[in-house]
Amino acid sequence: MGEVSLTVATHPALAKVHGLTHGFERRRPEARPETREESRARWRRALEGQGILLLLKQVHGAAVVEAPWDGTPEADAAVAVKPGWLLGVETADCLPILLVDPHRRRVAVAHAGWRGTAAGVARRTVEALVARGSRPEGIIAALGPGIGPCCYEVGDEMRPAFGPDGADFFTPGRRRRPHLDLRAANVRQIVGAGVAELQIHHVDECTLCHPELYHSYRRDGRGGGRMISFVGFAPTSLTRE
Repeated sequence: MGEVSLTVATHPALAKVHGLTHGFERRRPEARPETREESRARWRRALEGQGILLLLKQVHGAAVVEAPWDGTPEADAAVAVKPGWLLGVETADCLPILLVDPHRRRVAVAHAGWRGTAAGVARRTVEALVARGSRPEGIIAALGPGIGPCCYEVGDEMRPAFGPDGADFFTPGRRRRPHLDLRAANVRQIVGAGVAELQIHHVDECTLCHPELYHSYRRDGRGGGRMISFVGFAPTSLTRE
């Protein structure tokens, strides 16, 4: 991954896909604080040779764009149908979602906070891959670290955003306020889009519970750091059609 070291969590289901690069960033407690641009520049240097890292201007929506692009388009999900493009999202409690079609050598990524989840960002991202020729049953998904239902206290006013079928995503909390299960909500969308639940994998660690591993917006506030999660096929990968 280049001369710059990265601290990442990976999942075995994706690690065994030939030519695929992926990871969910873990914080480096010993490192000095970075600006957003410094973090992005470090990642691009570290991933040289694996592909070109493309990032988004995340707006907590459900728009999906296709690589490549210039700048940082306003979107919370992206697809790449050719090797050489590494798709990344930045999170600090929101859920990073990586989608891989090993046969067609295509990938997608999504940033799923509560607004994006309520808008169906995970489902739309699967649909974007399918629209480009992938079969839902051939897609592998990996959901990375995010704030868990153990800690994600929300207000009752959020319930209508998830509709009548979303009641299962809310559980009573210690302070008599509901807790939201973002992971379960996104799994339901991915399954609803045709991906088998056995093909959905997790790095299931709560960002708020693990300050030694992850940044958390709820814990650290606006000035806290962000983690980059990424996925893509290296330029030397063989395309299998």
